[in-house]
Amino acid sequence: MSQAQLFKFDSEAAMKKKQYQREIHKLMNDIAELLVTHHGGSLSEGDLDHGIKQLNGAFKLAQDAHAEQKRKSGEPYLFHPLRVALLAARHWMEFSSIIAALLHDVVEDTPVTLDEVEADFGAEVALLVKGLTKVEDAALSREILKAETYRNQILVAIKDIRVLCLKLWDRLDNLRTIGALKPEKQVLIAEETRTVYIPLARHLGMGQVADELEALSLAILYPRRASRYRRVVKELGERSDSARRQIRNDITTEFNRHHLNVALKDNWRSFSLEGAMRVGRGISALYSLDVLVDSTMDAYVALGLLHRLYQPITGKLRDHLNAPSQHGYQAIKTTVQAGEYRLRIQITTRKFERFNESGVLAPGFEFRRENFAGLMRSLLDGESIFDIDHLRLASATIQVYTPNGESRMLPEGSSALDFAFEIHEKLGIHAFRARINGQTRVLKTRLMDGDQVQIETVDVPGVLPKWLDWAVTPRARNSIRRYLRTIVRDNKHND
Repeated sequence: MSQAQLFKFDSEAAMKKKQYQREIHKLMNDIAELLVTHHGGSLSEGDLDHGIKQLNGAFKLAQDAHAEQKRKSGEPYLFHPLRVALLAARHWMEFSSIIAALLHDVVEDTPVTLDEVEADFGAEVALLVKGLTKVEDAALSREILKAETYRNQILVAIKDIRVLCLKLWDRLDNLRTIGALKPEKQVLIAEETRTVYIPLARHLGMGQVADELEALSLAILYPRRASRYRRVVKELGERSDSARRQIRNDITTEFNRHHLNVALKDNWRSFSLEGAMRVGRGISALYSLDVLVDSTMDAYVALGLLHRLYQPITGKLRDHLNAPSQHGYQAIKTTVQAGEYRLRIQITTRKFERFNESGVLAPGFEFRRENFAGLMRSLLDGESIFDIDHLRLASATIQVYTPNGESRMLPEGSSALDFAFEIHEKLGIHAFRARINGQTRVLKTRLMDGDQVQIETVDVPGVLPKWLDWAVTPRARNSIRRYLRTIVRDNKHND
């Protein structure tokens, strides 16, 4: 290489280094600004100063530990923990979580130990970092190591739900930057994401995160369909741009006349297999206009104004504002004829929009932590180290009721038998049949959202192996397996 070429190479390397430093500085500033904005008001001046000092210390440790590491794409490794930390900060996570996000790979990928993390940043941060660290053991197979890593994450999540939230941000950034990996490795990560992390995101109320994880995973598994979908969405967006701008202007003018504070957001469906089947059905199948207002009352006023502006389509009104949809999203959904376009509109409050974006992390979100801990324990008690097959409990749910009016959340597709075990193991073991909304039904009957269920029992249990085909929840299946094994042991003993 000539001297001129060496000089040019050195200059380009220096410029790239400066660019990286500017980007890193901006990421850290954004993280600190979000932490102060979201949490500064609830902290004393001393606590806030301590938090900033710990944050800077974590950044310095991550910077030093990952100094010589690069990702497959060639970028400095430090960008990954910084982006994960920024995602966490955008979704209301506090200082300890952000510090753990910055350090989430130092124990796994560098000489830094968990004890050193705990000594410098405390037990809370160390617990989160532990939950994000892969299990390593040269004597174990890849599959067993993966299952043990899941187990570690779940055990920590039972103590602190934030570890799963951080894992979602970690996985999201990995999928966004996955292009440099070998195709077969990409496929493994995409399949694992669909099997484990998307259902968990839905169970945590993080609908938008689940949608993006699904879109990124499916784009890896079905690249041609994803490419066609993006092309159709782009063409539809360009073709309808002028009309949509006029609709937005008309809506804003009407709402301003009635002193309604509103924000309008374009919402194109993320790529999904269902969405791919909708291609060709027009803009209403792939796009909705999101209308954000301040209160529930304003949402109903907005609905009236919209239906006065545009003709509503019969049978297309869904009110999930006070009774959440199966995925937990709270909004009024309607479809209107706006000029040449049939348009889907979702009206919700800013508060509920935060819930759908950040789920369990959003201020005010009501999360049944005990139910979640029970789910995690039942998954760990399954036949495998981590019962992935029945993680569907963590996705779409239904709400059913006892005869006394108490509600129970169950996975979509649950049977009356699942309901019995949800109430109590003894009730499930002695179940005979069910009364659903006053009608006598067999135990394998699938429940619908809103059903009221009463379980009739017998003195002598009639548990059969086929009950495993009727039940979908880990709790019910684990109880049935245990009882059947007990019967087998007792029969051998009697023989």
